[in-house]
Amino acid sequence: MRTLTKALQDEISPDQGIELLKKGNERFVSNLKINRNLLQQVNETSEGQHPFAVIISCMDSRTSPELVFDQGLGDVFTIRVAGNVINEDILGSAEFGCKVVGAKVVLVLGHTNCGAINGAINNVELGHLSSVTNKIKRCLPDIKKNFVKVTATDICEKVTLENVKLGINDLKNNSSILRELVLNNEIKIVGGIYDLSTGVVDFIEEVG
Repeated sequence: MRTLTKALQDEISPDQGIELLKKGNERFVSNLKINRNLLQQVNETSEGQHPFAVIISCMDSRTSPELVFDQGLGDVFTIRVAGNVINEDILGSAEFGCKVVGAKVVLVLGHTNCGAINGAINNVELGHLSSVTNKIKRCLPDIKKNFVKVTATDICEKVTLENVKLGINDLKNNSSILRELVLNNEIKIVGGIYDLSTGVVDFIEEVG
């Protein structure tokens, strides 16, 4: 597997970037990961990096993006925070990854049975964690109104999905840089849900 160069990065379209992530997840689930010489990649990326994607994921120890999408050194930027929520620091990091370095895809990656999601649902208050759960809670009123009779598992799934959609909208609405890149078809911002029980990522590519 070749280490990404600027020339190779330039050849990747946003749609191709999404497909690279999908194919990587398929390899991960099939236990057919690419055999990479990581030490060689250390040398080849020592003077520069040209990732094709920015992945904003939860800090959960079971959801490492490089493993889940079978990527090597220099392939993806990974930004990890409880509940995969978006704040100013993450916005700036995504802007850097796309506008400055040239990444073609931003993926907001949630996962099943997320502790931060459950904390928001159960109104957990704990120091600075409350700033995370408060961002997630934004989608609770509509879910509780539209789904009166739901199980704890169902509501967790619905909030997880809506939280990913909120993250996508936060990226588009709160960053003029990312919004312009999307409008110019230079990048795509998509979502995904990682299933802890199977390893499969379900992609969400259309968000109204």
